[in-house]
Parts: sequence; C-alpha cells; structure tokens
Amino acid sequence: MDSSAIVTGILRYIALNDIEVLYFKSLLLPLRVKQGQLVETAGEITKYFINVNTGCLMTYFSDRQGTDHVIQFATAGWWTGDLQSVSHQTPSIYSTKALADSEIFLIPLEGMNELLDRYPKFERYFRILYQNSLITHQDRLIQNLSATAEERYTKFLEKYPGMEQYVPLKYIASYLGFTPEFLSKIRRKIMEGGGKDVES
Repeated sequence: MDSSAIVTGILRYIALNDIEVLYFKSLLLPLRVKQGQLVETAGEITKYFINVNTGCLMTYFSDRQGTDHVIQFATAGWWTGDLQSVSHQTPSIYSTKALADSEIFLIPLEGMNELLDRYPKFERYFRILYQNSLITHQDRLIQNLSATAEERYTKFLEKYPGMEQYVPLKYIASYLGFTPEFLSKIRRKIMEGGGKDVES
C-alpha cells in the first residue's frame, strides 16, 4: 500500500530526513477494509492509531436505544478513532466502521510511543493535529448552538465535499443533529432556491 500521502501530510508540519521517514513507515500496518467493516468496536480497547489512506470511515456512539450518533467522518489524510481508549487502554465507547471500501494505516500504541521517544519532533506534528482537532470540535459546538440548520448543512458540504455521494443521508443527519426527514427538507429547500430557514 502506498504510504506517500501520509508522509507528505507529515512533511507539511515537520522536516524529516530519509532515516526518520523509513522508521515511521516501518511502524505502519496497512489494512484494506470493506464497506461496513468495523475497525474499532465499542466495549473493546482500541489498539491502534488509525489513519485513512483512501476511502471514508465513520466514528459513532450507539445509545441504549440502539440509535447511532455520528461523531466524526474521516476521509483521506485524516486520523480517527477513540484517542482516549488507545492512549489510556480503556474500553472504547465508540465504534468506527468503513462507509466505503477503504485503505487505512494502523500504528500500535507501543510503536507510537517508540516513535515519539526516538524522534521527539513527531511530538510537534501530533500536537498540531490535536490542536486543530480541538478547534474543529469547538467550531462544531458553536455551530450547533448558534448557526441555522441551513448554515450547518452548508458548512458540512464545504468541509466534506462529495461526501453525499457515498454516505447515507441518515449518517449526515446524525452528524448534524437532525432527523433524516428534517435534512431532506433542508436539501429540498436549498435546491428550490432558498427562502426562510427551515424550522426544526
């Protein structure tokens, strides 16, 4: 599996020599997953840090009634999964599955710790990722509190262009905090050319 994309992504933030690149690549465990296949299962301890090379993964929480609440979509170049579970080795409350046939890279916790010990510059890379992730989650919280339904949906389309082509609308609705029926009303209204915001 070609690992050039993940290396290119890292090089946007830190400089690496050939030895460091080779060592990082040696830690990557390539895995091809089919649509619908679970990569991470609620109730189990997550063993790996997960990077998407191609395709799309979805991380979600299932409540007691069996309703799935989408936490994150991850497309090419994104890291995903339950960071708390893999870092603290506690059972995950989330599941992560492939929404399309995907190629992913896994890094075991032990390998990640060895990487950071041997080459501390990777600490900077992951710190920037975690900062960006926190900013994204804060932005999403503010949108949920203050943005109109149409604004939230439009922002989603900007962040995940083309996502609707292979992700069921019920998952997009869950991510946005809508019912599928309400999302259909928003989409129909936008296609018809606007007007007042749809009432939930």
